[in-house]
Amino acid sequence: MGMLLNDADLIDRIFNHIDGKTTDAGTQVWREPAENYTSAERFAAELEVLRRIPVPFCPSAALAGPGDYIARIAAGTPLIVVRGDDGVVRAFRNACRHRGTAVAKEGEGCKRSFACPYHAWTYGLDGALKHVPGEDGFPGLDKDTHGLVPVHSVVERGGLVFVTQDEPLSDGALDDMPDLLHPGQQVFNSITFNDPTNWKLIGETSMEGYHIKALHNKSFYPYGFDNLNVVETYGRNSRIVFPFRRIEKLRSIPREERKLKGMVTDVYQLFPNTHISYLTDHAMLIILEPVSPTETRWVIYQCTLQPEPGQTIDLETAKRDANFVQDTGLVEDREAAHSIQSHIPSRANTHFTFGLYEQAIGHFHRNLTAHVEML
Repeated sequence: MGMLLNDADLIDRIFNHIDGKTTDAGTQVWREPAENYTSAERFAAELEVLRRIPVPFCPSAALAGPGDYIARIAAGTPLIVVRGDDGVVRAFRNACRHRGTAVAKEGEGCKRSFACPYHAWTYGLDGALKHVPGEDGFPGLDKDTHGLVPVHSVVERGGLVFVTQDEPLSDGALDDMPDLLHPGQQVFNSITFNDPTNWKLIGETSMEGYHIKALHNKSFYPYGFDNLNVVETYGRNSRIVFPFRRIEKLRSIPREERKLKGMVTDVYQLFPNTHISYLTDHAMLIILEPVSPTETRWVIYQCTLQPEPGQTIDLETAKRDANFVQDTGLVEDREAAHSIQSHIPSRANTHFTFGLYEQAIGHFHRNLTAHVEML
């Protein structure tokens, strides 16, 4: 992959934009058919894409020790993702091999085994079938072939657990993935909720800063700039940097000593449905799980930042920062996406136009369309 900008180069570019009253801009306009936000056929194809490529499921830190697990639906598939006694994270389809009952309720916890609530068939952390009550009632049962069904691959990379459901992980698929979460960061909160909105409409709100002054006039804009961003693409992914006004303080600091931390909101878009935002005092992983063409389940993990050498984690400050973002900007983004969804039936737009200031969205749609067309 091409190297992402380091702090010094990125800060230089931001200062050039501030001084020139400019922003990063793309070279192509993208027109996305409005029907792609409501079509059942297109939705099914997008789910198929999500099942065939490595998609973040959770932070590695959310599965800290043996037996830690998360059970939820990912791309329409009920999954259990669990760390084994050997430290390896595995993912299984959440269905008993007897009659198909879920062996774990949706949520997270820590277990030594998974017992089906219907007939108590019991599975180990490695998915192996360990116990069948009244086993003599199942003559010829081969327990070795009746373990929980695994997905094709699970990989931990850059502090994230990536799950590939229906295809083997292709060579180099994650080679362009930077280290985004680090061992010193802690998950201090996880949140899930549903919105009556297509997943792509929600994702688009974090891919451009063209809307900051208009939509976030009293929340984010007082601390930032209007339509001033640095945008980088790497592989199918992108990075969008939203500078704060206080970055001006760095002008008096020698270039090689300048640090980006606390001076920007740094958003890494991980194709197709995930992003990680680094804010002033916390980091946030958001996974947008498609439920239907017009409904999305948010899966949010709020994390502390990596502490500087000699410093400790200030958990209360991280929580206050997270609450501010969740209660202001995130609400405004959700309302905007919901408004678009609810007005698609007006048929005012046959397509939506993403201009040069929205290049990360165009990059996303070009990649998603290419993957859908390969099915």
